[in-house]
Amino acid sequence: MKHNSRISAQTKKNLMDSFWNLYSEEGIEKISVREIVSKAGYNRSTFYEYFTDVYDVLEQIESSILPDIGKHQNVKPGFTLPLNHFTEVYNRNKKYFVVLFGKDGDPSFQDKYKNVYKTLMRPHLQSLYEDDFILECTMEYAISAMIGVMTYCYTQEEDPDIEKMLQLLWNLMNNGVMKNFKWNVAIGE
Repeated sequence: MKHNSRISAQTKKNLMDSFWNLYSEEGIEKISVREIVSKAGYNRSTFYEYFTDVYDVLEQIESSILPDIGKHQNVKPGFTLPLNHFTEVYNRNKKYFVVLFGKDGDPSFQDKYKNVYKTLMRPHLQSLYEDDFILECTMEYAISAMIGVMTYCYTQEEDPDIEKMLQLLWNLMNNGVMKNFKWNVAIGE
């Protein structure tokens, strides 16, 4: 039985890899089940043993790379954890994230990803903000910045300097963007 489950897992992985290669090149609208199975070397009935359609493949890939927030619920407060955790998860799944967060990626995945980190950060930050709207905006800003910086770095070089990125993100979060400029900008002027 274990042998069959290993074969089954490998078959599913092969189909997902075939899908991902196509998705990375042409986006989901142009992918057909026929293309996936042809590229992977299986027949259509095998595909439908694991997936309902091409969107189901994408959904399963996305679900598999989202961080498991349950493992991190009892962590002590602080921004160090989300930054380190974020870069570890991103680094481990960079081939997916660069595409999913890129210009032709899946906007709904970015929302799912942000929600995972908001869930992680919210309990630690709620005591700092009396206004829920300001808390939510702050988390949106911070997480969007982390996604943007990581995606930019990974699209510029194969293996960017993680420590340098962490230092940059930490500096931006603690000192802000405008403190790094030599000039001041007034709002509304």
